[in-house]
Amino acid sequence: MQRTVIDDLDALVEVLPPSIMEPLQQREDRSELLEVVMDLGRPPEARFFTYEVVLTPREIEQEDIEYVTSRIGPFGDDNRAGIERTLHRISAMRNRQGRIVGLTCRVGRAVFGTIGLVEHLVQSGESILLLGRPGVGKTTMLREVARVLADEMGKRVVIVDTSNEIGGDGDIPHPAIGHARRMQVPTPTMQHAVMIEAVENHMPEAIIIDEIGTELEAMAARTIAERGVQLVGTAHGNTLENLILNPTLSDLIGGIQTVTLSDEEARRRRSQKSILERKAPPTFSVVVEIQDFNRVAVHPDVAEVVDATLRGRMVKTEVRWLDGEGEMHREVREGVSLGGNGLVVREREKAVQGRAAVPSVYVYGMNRAKLEQVARDKNVDLRMAPDLAKAGVFVTSKNYYRRRPQKVREAEAAGLPIYVLKTSNAAELRQFVESLAGSRESAGDVDSALHEAEEAINNIVNGGEPVRLSPRSSYVRRLQHLMAERFSLGSRSRGREPQRGVEIFRNR
Repeated sequence: MQRTVIDDLDALVEVLPPSIMEPLQQREDRSELLEVVMDLGRPPEARFFTYEVVLTPREIEQEDIEYVTSRIGPFGDDNRAGIERTLHRISAMRNRQGRIVGLTCRVGRAVFGTIGLVEHLVQSGESILLLGRPGVGKTTMLREVARVLADEMGKRVVIVDTSNEIGGDGDIPHPAIGHARRMQVPTPTMQHAVMIEAVENHMPEAIIIDEIGTELEAMAARTIAERGVQLVGTAHGNTLENLILNPTLSDLIGGIQTVTLSDEEARRRRSQKSILERKAPPTFSVVVEIQDFNRVAVHPDVAEVVDATLRGRMVKTEVRWLDGEGEMHREVREGVSLGGNGLVVREREKAVQGRAAVPSVYVYGMNRAKLEQVARDKNVDLRMAPDLAKAGVFVTSKNYYRRRPQKVREAEAAGLPIYVLKTSNAAELRQFVESLAGSRESAGDVDSALHEAEEAINNIVNGGEPVRLSPRSSYVRRLQHLMAERFSLGSRSRGREPQRGVEIFRNR
């Protein structure tokens, strides 16, 4: 599966001030550039796929910001602008008076051949929802889907292009979308209305939508799907589970409702009386989780997966990836879903697997040798994780966490407990190690703690009062906080050690 990349990089570089453009042009790794960040009073940074560099020590001045803004298109209500007939995106940060004080100049790339992993799904006519963390390539794949549907399959395709990210800036769309037609959106709040206008006025066979994020947009998507139009879109969330737990967007996968069973039925199902069930057929019958540029997880029958998830059954997922030779491989994996009462048990499964020892630690932007020495001094068997996939916790410094590098975003997306230390001094490191050592609780203790959190969440979801949980270690408290967060509930730790415990409540 050969890929061809068109990035029009020179068009973006040429709108940058000379002091930034010149060092950028001299770099041999320009093809891996993700974005250039310009913040008032700070040196400009170039961000690549796995690292960041300072382009010049000279701090950005207001004249530099104005130099760029005078050479690009106007900013919309979403504070995004572009360069005509390119896919580049320039996003603005403003102060309280509305003056621009920062710019993120992101490289837009048209990548032909990105949908090989899911091309047969696109050709099937089913509605497909693409999920994945920011920057993983959702919009790039969406753009290629539009081209394949319009050019190779001869369908009438309309793109609802809210921020001009799919078809590029200007009135004439980028050639990367082929013969697909593009409807621009006056303001992001009008996206749902333009979605309905597209299907009512232009007779499409397929509609392409980027970033479905509101209840109105989810409702508009259902209306389109019910009219028999193929829908291909993206939504906020990394996994199908994120949508199930998101009350705003859960309608995309059928919606979730609370059902009260009779005593007899509850006994037959061996469940609580109040359970969660799917309300309606999913708007999108297929969900594709984009894990990275060459790897996806496919749920070809969303209704079946959602039903199994809500009943606490194991869920089968087909993982597809490309090797170094461009050959596709497939593997069906079975994983833990949600509990039978609709609550998260993945954290419990992680704890069951590793509760006999301190969780493995992924260290980012800190002195690893110093941390290991502190652990030896405290007689704690601290294991360092070689990558995020094998980590139980993520630790970084406050300075790195503020900058939000890719590794921090990946750790958050993976749901890892994140420890942010102010400094790397011995006292902070000792406190961190002691906190981890306190997580070595018995199997019964951890299981009991997470079961207690499940019951509390279930009670609050069904209209109950806030619940104060039993005192637990900081590690287990973090797992309880994660469980509350996944149901959009609030939580806070209260009390002093060793009597510190989590309180879970409904957000106002």
